[in-house]
Amino acid sequence: MMIIAIFAGAITGIVLGLFGSGGSIIAMPALMYLLDVEAKSAIAMSLGIVAITATISGWDNWRRGNVDLKVAAMFGLFGVIGTYGGARLGVYTPVQVQLTLFALVMYAAAWKMLQVKMQPVVRGAQLAGAGGPNIPVAETETIHAHMGHIAVHGIGVGVLTGLVGVGGGFLIVPALVLLSGIPMKIAIGTSLVIVAAKSYSGFAGYIGAVPVDWAIMGSFTLVTVAGSFAGTRLAHRFSQETLKRSFGAFLIFVATYILLKSVL
Repeated sequence: MMIIAIFAGAITGIVLGLFGSGGSIIAMPALMYLLDVEAKSAIAMSLGIVAITATISGWDNWRRGNVDLKVAAMFGLFGVIGTYGGARLGVYTPVQVQLTLFALVMYAAAWKMLQVKMQPVVRGAQLAGAGGPNIPVAETETIHAHMGHIAVHGIGVGVLTGLVGVGGGFLIVPALVLLSGIPMKIAIGTSLVIVAAKSYSGFAGYIGAVPVDWAIMGSFTLVTVAGSFAGTRLAHRFSQETLKRSFGAFLIFVATYILLKSVL
């Protein structure tokens, strides 16, 4: 069982590194079904695990010039507010409602992964005000005109993050690409920074209200961090379209499993 849990932690990190999203979607069920952690504690612990992992992986992406700090700050600020509120609401929400929402969110994410085609990177352009060097983006459009939309989406995704214990990256990445015209690689790196901030906020909202097994959380985090570095380095080896479609199919499988085992 522990070997399977270690494998799940590694997969959690790899998925975060590859997509800038999906960590909690794997970590939360793994904690519940492989390590027998109570549901609300698993939600809280998955937020803590993803917060630390996304911080380290986000920093690695920033070093590579793949993070837009202005977008991360705007989305992250409003996302943190929404996440903390969602976490406080989650403390009083019945577990079955949380798990049902979790599964529905996964189905929605799968639909996005399978249907949304990401915009190609435009060569030779430069992102104004980006947090790292040599960041490409379309010359005719900058992210600044979309900051209001980014703030609104930050609050909405944040509430969902805190309520059901997901980092929300699988919603952030398409939003950044479609609303802001940010290339896929930049969206992934920026998403990791946002996910880290929101996950810390959500974790803080659960602290003191639900029990946390720090030993399990610490060991799971170590494996997840190692996996995130592997995921970041694997990302450039595969077509992003292929990876997203594969991940979408995986989301459908896990969501169905949760509904059959814990809700229906």
